[in-house]
Amino acid sequence: MDNANDEHQRSRPRVGHIQFLNCLPLYWGLARTGTLLDLELTKDTPEKLSERLVRGDLDIGPITLVEYLRHAEELVALPDIAVGCDGPVMSCVIVSQRPLEELDGSRVALGSTSRTSVRLAQLLLSERYGVEPAYFTCPPDLGLMMQEAEAAVLIGDAALRASLHDAPRLGLQVHDLGLMWKEWTGLPFVFAVWAARKDYLAREPETVHEVHRAFLASRDLSLDEVAKVAEQAARWEAFDAELLERYFRTLDFRFGPEQLAGVREFARRTGPTTGFPADVTVELLPPAE
Repeated sequence: MDNANDEHQRSRPRVGHIQFLNCLPLYWGLARTGTLLDLELTKDTPEKLSERLVRGDLDIGPITLVEYLRHAEELVALPDIAVGCDGPVMSCVIVSQRPLEELDGSRVALGSTSRTSVRLAQLLLSERYGVEPAYFTCPPDLGLMMQEAEAAVLIGDAALRASLHDAPRLGLQVHDLGLMWKEWTGLPFVFAVWAARKDYLAREPETVHEVHRAFLASRDLSLDEVAKVAEQAARWEAFDAELLERYFRTLDFRFGPEQLAGVREFARRTGPTTGFPADVTVELLPPAE
């Protein structure tokens, strides 16, 4: 009997889960549909999960856009599921003491190792505002950052806290990276995609399709019941349900032709300086046979 259980444990797909509010709607429905029991779920930061997927410690999971593009040859992206925005994102921001065009040579704190958000911020400051600040990494504490820097790049829950609570109190300007990208290119931005390792897909094609369907069903259920998701999350988060509902509705969880165009534009502008070809091929999971 034990052997059968061990076999079941081993055969469950190893799936990643980002511990940020922005991914809650993609996972909330899994518990409701019962799919959660069929997955071996690993919770971690976007960077750690990306590393695990690339290393082969996970079979399927979210991966930050930059890391996906760097390892596109080993991965296949799941269509119609991502974390992105088509306009404001709310949780990826530059908080600044002065106008962005005045930041040339200034110290800018990076409150995250998320390469995608950092690369997007650097791209916008360099190409849209014509400035080259001096970047340095530090913990995402806005008060401390502003003692050392003229501006800070923040992502995730820390960015929500900074832009909604701390920046107004400290009299700082908040610039939304998603909105800045949309105004500049006219395209949506994708921060993370869901991908399966090609070697796992070759061994377990049906499982990959099952996990893909489960995530799509979870996402759709969560967005149908978004007020309920926000209400539950508000019990343990520092944000009220109304704000969380607005945030979940602001995010774009699709990954279709427009999002792909945004990914290709980002790759074209950043590839050669970031470690992937400017014309990198994004391979999508083909439909189930």
